[in-house]
Amino acid sequence: MKLVTIVGARPQFVKAAMLSRAIEAHNHSVASREKIIEVLVHTGQHYDYEMSSSFFHTLELRAPEYELGVGSGAQGWQTGEILKRAEEVLVKEAPDMVVVYGDTNSTLAGALAAAKLHLPVAHVEAGLRSFNRSMPEELNRVLTDHLSDLLFVPTATAVTNLEREGITKGVFLAGDVMLEAALEHLHRAQTKSSILRDLGLQPGGYALATVHRPSNTDLKEPLEQIVQAFTEISKTCPVIWPMHPRARKALESFSLLPESTNGLKTLPPVAYEDMLLLEASARVILTDSGGVQKEARWFNVPCVTLREETEWIETLEDGWNRLAGSDRQKITEAFHSAIGSRCIGVQPSESQRAAETMVRHIVAFGQNSGGCLPRP
Repeated sequence: MKLVTIVGARPQFVKAAMLSRAIEAHNHSVASREKIIEVLVHTGQHYDYEMSSSFFHTLELRAPEYELGVGSGAQGWQTGEILKRAEEVLVKEAPDMVVVYGDTNSTLAGALAAAKLHLPVAHVEAGLRSFNRSMPEELNRVLTDHLSDLLFVPTATAVTNLEREGITKGVFLAGDVMLEAALEHLHRAQTKSSILRDLGLQPGGYALATVHRPSNTDLKEPLEQIVQAFTEISKTCPVIWPMHPRARKALESFSLLPESTNGLKTLPPVAYEDMLLLEASARVILTDSGGVQKEARWFNVPCVTLREETEWIETLEDGWNRLAGSDRQKITEAFHSAIGSRCIGVQPSESQRAAETMVRHIVAFGQNSGGCLPRP
């Protein structure tokens, strides 16, 4: 059975690495004719070294067989370029299934290229909904789910979301591969990473910030409000801000790039394990990232979400993740509320085998299709 895995952004590299490892474990336990051949395609949606190549090294993810080199660009252009180039790869490789992850333009373009070629699609992290159609990620999620044959959902809420849209076939509550990766790599980071020492940080002595969503970076006003909030917070608590390339470019174009000071320290993107340690050791996290919201919960760190909604509504339970949008006053008020709270969070299970579960369902799908899935 041949799979083509399509990735293009940091969280997708993490998820793909866990699934690839589960595929290798499967291959070691079966006869040659039952092995899975995986072809990895990197769209190039994230092209910065720390946003891309270093993740492959840290996660021990092999070099991709195809690098499409799309790079950044407008939403429509980027999605179209990935679609065009991914289709060429799929025609050449003629896989039995295409695997996509999350909610980026790479996700939608990969799923659409596969569906138009009548190739089955497996969507990892399906069923998430923020119910805000102005978000490009929300459109990508919804459309990809409706194109998919296997939908691997991380939460019971995601199952319900799909049921409301009439999607019940091929839906599996498989768990969260990001949790598997976070627990494993945080343990490594605690013994190997020097990021806290290098930055002169003490656990619980700083706030960690991340910003990358188009809603927060495409227009000057929300980004200016966020910078003002971070600057105000930094007067009482150091703020560490590893900058996504999109955020840095926007800050420079709007002449809003803050000076790195003892209070507000800006950094280039950091490696995956360094980021996990920064998250787990923070007093509060300020972010517009869905993945970082989850990791904050797993690490029992209070979170302020720089959005008006979240696709991870479970993180709002007990009120420790606070939605603040991009308003300066709301962000600072949410921060002070969070810093004075005691975070309960969750106790994640280290016995979870989400990736292994997904591989079992992929194999079963192939077997139920006679071992050779329909081709165009």
